[in-house]
Amino acid sequence: MMTIGLSSALCIVLFLFTHSASGSYPRAQNVTWKSTNFKTILTWQPKPSADYSYTVEFSVVGRDKQKNSHCIRSLVTVCDLSSSLNDLKAYYTADVLSEPLLGATSDLIEFPYTSSPRFCPYKDTDLGRLDFKLEVSKDKKTTTLYVTDPPTALFKDGHQLNIRDIFSDQLQYKVTYRKNKSTGKKVYISETNVIELTNLDRGESYCFNVQAYIPSRNINKQLGELSLTQCSKDEGKSVFEVYSVGVIAAAIFLILLLIGLIIAVTVVCCKCRKKALKSGKEGFPLRDV
Repeated sequence: MMTIGLSSALCIVLFLFTHSASGSYPRAQNVTWKSTNFKTILTWQPKPSADYSYTVEFSVVGRDKQKNSHCIRSLVTVCDLSSSLNDLKAYYTADVLSEPLLGATSDLIEFPYTSSPRFCPYKDTDLGRLDFKLEVSKDKKTTTLYVTDPPTALFKDGHQLNIRDIFSDQLQYKVTYRKNKSTGKKVYISETNVIELTNLDRGESYCFNVQAYIPSRNINKQLGELSLTQCSKDEGKSVFEVYSVGVIAAAIFLILLLIGLIIAVTVVCCKCRKKALKSGKEGFPLRDV
């Protein structure tokens, strides 16, 4: 009986100790990948207390785990893995471990952790907003958009890569345009970042938006962020394009009629004034000498 009682007591003490130790290191929650133009950050919650820290371990699915030196025993809830995910088309997972503070020790053999969803940089990174310049030809027949491919967080041989460098001919551009002050929209897909539009009405002002477009991706990841809107200048049509000959002739006639009325009224007023002045002079008596 004594042996059983002692054994039970030891189990209870060990359970309480383990429960207390693991309870001081709460598991991370909401472990999420956030990535735009291959700037890839792992985020989670909550912020650690003064009693513990976080360490991130990541790996290609099925391979050995690695650590990023900036994400070991860390007191923040983000880890930038942009430069660590070298195989852009591979699938990765990451574990966020709750561990003692740097320099502290613990009797725990395994620390509580939370795993992330799978993430593939090539397929899952969001495409950022594009910039473009707008140019209308002198003859007003062609409108050209010059799109700038945005830089990514990746480098090769000291050169910063843009999204065209990575996606190559998979990258296309979706142009959405409309007449200024109109809600009707049209769409044009281009394979190059110099986009010429020739089916627009001459002299009209048009407004444009551009998005990066990768049709080979899942539908919810095909389009990038919408660009800022840019509109071409309203060159204006000539009066002969806007109005018919009859309307123009009527307008000219009204203008001439108005000018004639003004002249007639002016002449009549001048005659009346002269007559009044003359009548006034004849009405004064002669002075005595």
